[in-house]
Amino acid sequence: MFLAPVPHSPVTVTAIADLDVERARRACAEVGWPDALIAATAFVERADELLARDDVDVVVEATGNPVVGVDHALACFAAGKHLVAVNVEADALVGPLLAEAAAEAGVVYSLAYGDQPALVCEQVDWARACGFEVVAAGKGTKHHPTYHRSTPDTIWDHYGLTAEQAAAAGMNSQIFNSFLDGTKSAIEMCAIANATGLAAPADGLAFPPCGVDDLPHVLRPLADGGILAGKGQVEVVSCLETDFRPVHRDLRWGVRRAGGTHALRRRLLRPVRAAHRQHRSVCRHVQTVPPHRPGAQHVGAQRRAARRAHRRAHRVAGRRGVGGQARPPCRGVARRRGRVHRVRQAAAGSHVGGAGALPIGLAHGVELTADVPAGTVVRWADVTLKEERTAHRLRRRLEAQLTPG
Repeated sequence: MFLAPVPHSPVTVTAIADLDVERARRACAEVGWPDALIAATAFVERADELLARDDVDVVVEATGNPVVGVDHALACFAAGKHLVAVNVEADALVGPLLAEAAAEAGVVYSLAYGDQPALVCEQVDWARACGFEVVAAGKGTKHHPTYHRSTPDTIWDHYGLTAEQAAAAGMNSQIFNSFLDGTKSAIEMCAIANATGLAAPADGLAFPPCGVDDLPHVLRPLADGGILAGKGQVEVVSCLETDFRPVHRDLRWGVRRAGGTHALRRRLLRPVRAAHRQHRSVCRHVQTVPPHRPGAQHVGAQRRAARRAHRRAHRVAGRRGVGGQARPPCRGVARRRGRVHRVRQAAAGSHVGGAGALPIGLAHGVELTADVPAGTVVRWADVTLKEERTAHRLRRRLEAQLTPG
């Protein structure tokens, strides 16, 4: 998506880093790059090779790997490069600290425009600037409670495809599984909550079936007949009823915000390339999803929920990370608990809501040291890390900031 408009845009891509440089070249050719442009572009295998180049001013980090993404972000800042992150996983994990590090380095750190978190935050900013009180904000997706048990091996049944059809179309089963089981939605809502000051649900996203016309009735506080614990919350609505019937005028692929007592109609926004916000972020110094709040109750409200009973010595999330094949499988949930002052008192050694929950972004390949009942949260104390990475240290530092004193 980012590479496609490059031959016709003012953005100049001088170098591309990929573990498979031939695959990267093929991707450029497939989206219409002329041979001369491909020949003029440096293709490298290592990020540090790209960062060492004098002709690189802005880096688009699009690995989607939270641990590696943190390393790349800090390396960008150390090299004096601006960063547009197509990596909401890393942002939900330690975004406030990345924003601090970028500010200290005098560079811009921004999420990519066109991704749903950026679009939602833009709508929240617009509504507030117009004088609306934002009651709820989020997106629409395809979701059903049974999808919590989905794995990369079963994912295509839910989309009506065979594994062969999906492979022929270049569809990644891990990525699509994280979309379907609710993990990706939880990560995105966590980033939106951090950036806007909206609350994450106390018990995770509800994914209520809801069409455009019902948004103002469903996404209102319980006291007013809706499903929200209170005003000012992130939530995701589903395009499926509980009996799998399609929701009338659903919001799938769309983003929305509801303000005041009025229904603000759906806007289905066409995908906008990251190049647009790259120009706006750096040339105008306008960040996408900028105001990270390391002391807010929403920071790191990303938890790991077991789908069926885990046994010690089992690997939690496998090597492939979010949406990957775990034995048994897990999914991520965005949660908070209590009011701000109560959260801060309970947050010692944990993320929001206390109790030491393990962030989804760090649940890759860790080994369980204790049995974890199905449907409960996997905690730091339940696992042992194979290796200590920068992302682990930054996450603990962020959690320590929520600890009194």
